[in-house]
Amino acid sequence: MQFKKIDKWNYINKKNSMKKYINKSVLKASQERISSVFDDFEKIYVSFSGGKDSTVMLHLVMSEAIKRNRKVGVLIIDLEAQYSDTITHINNCIDLYESHIDLHWFCGELLLRNAVSNFEPKWVCWDEDKKDLWVREKPSRSSDLSQYDFYIPKMEFEELMVIFGDWYSEGKKTAAFIGIRSDESLHRYRAIVSEKNGLMHNGFRWTTKVSSSLYNAYPLYDWKTEDVWVYLGKNKHLPSNPIYSKMSLAGVPISSQRLCQPYGDDQKKGLWLYHLLEPDTWSKLLARVSGVNSGALYVNESGSINGNRFVTKPENMSWQEYTNFLLSTMPKITQDNYKLRFKKFIVGWKKRGYDKIPDEAPHNLEVKCWAPSWKRMSRCILRNDFYCKGLGQTQPKSEAYEKFKSIKYNNKLKEKIKKDNQVDSAIQLEIT
Repeated sequence: MQFKKIDKWNYINKKNSMKKYINKSVLKASQERISSVFDDFEKIYVSFSGGKDSTVMLHLVMSEAIKRNRKVGVLIIDLEAQYSDTITHINNCIDLYESHIDLHWFCGELLLRNAVSNFEPKWVCWDEDKKDLWVREKPSRSSDLSQYDFYIPKMEFEELMVIFGDWYSEGKKTAAFIGIRSDESLHRYRAIVSEKNGLMHNGFRWTTKVSSSLYNAYPLYDWKTEDVWVYLGKNKHLPSNPIYSKMSLAGVPISSQRLCQPYGDDQKKGLWLYHLLEPDTWSKLLARVSGVNSGALYVNESGSINGNRFVTKPENMSWQEYTNFLLSTMPKITQDNYKLRFKKFIVGWKKRGYDKIPDEAPHNLEVKCWAPSWKRMSRCILRNDFYCKGLGQTQPKSEAYEKFKSIKYNNKLKEKIKKDNQVDSAIQLEIT
């Protein structure tokens, strides 16, 4: 097998946000970045999913840790519905580095998106109330959840990522290695090129300040997919996830090979693969949440079935009428969600001068989100875009996260009252 030669790496120029190249391999550059993090941070942990990118990052970080005889944290957020090959691979990596890692294999109840069903728009991994439907049993190495005083069942995955980092830091300067690459998506590219004055470590664009003591580090940000496979191909003695070889045999190009929880808005595109690659896992996925079979059948189709590319409507309906018709076919919980978000969308554009929302707008303006239309709202429904990201809206904080913030605030308040009482007592003693 021929691997792409790694001969240059790119960085982001602050003035013009253009990629430029210098005569250094991405491998060498990443090793230097990781080394500098070990120099500057008291605590370090790696977010490890078992995917190809995080696997390469883990191997590079652990190489530096072993060289320095340091122990680093490894965070595995296990979302239950995963390939069995991935779990085997994760265990192989732990076996290899066990003496140099502080393992946190988190198997808690997390609220996740189910983009293949309007009747069950969200699901909870490791739901204790549905233990008989779990895709698999919790691994023997899973962590005791009682040690995580921040954990509240049914918090969101994204919320957990940030809260864990603050908890793990214990107030010490901490770096979290995250295996993302800027060429995977425009969103990730922007995360690197955006101006982050005061929010970087030592001016490094590949770092982001998360809190007073926590920084995220992205040492692989400028790697291409080919670079990842070059590294894994040249280091066959290191564990790699065999599920990717099966994906290649199934005809999936390396640029489209992803590992995530299977029911998400983007991840549902690979749901059909479970049927081919791991039939036993597939049968359990079918029973776990609603909509899996139809989602796998139609998610790769074009047209109105899921709002990809072009959408159409009945000729005798306007887009506004079609939107309201689609809403009327939904279960109440999903219908209420869309109504609330559409109302926010309409009010927002009316404040910008639109007395009436047009039925549709020029395609190029709709694609750039520069004009409102009822067609955009219809498309959100057809795409099962539950959070209406196509309308420029964001995912709200979960009830569990709001509860966590309330508990944190109350603890701080109690601590303040305790200190104030101690001061009052000291003043009274001085007076007497």
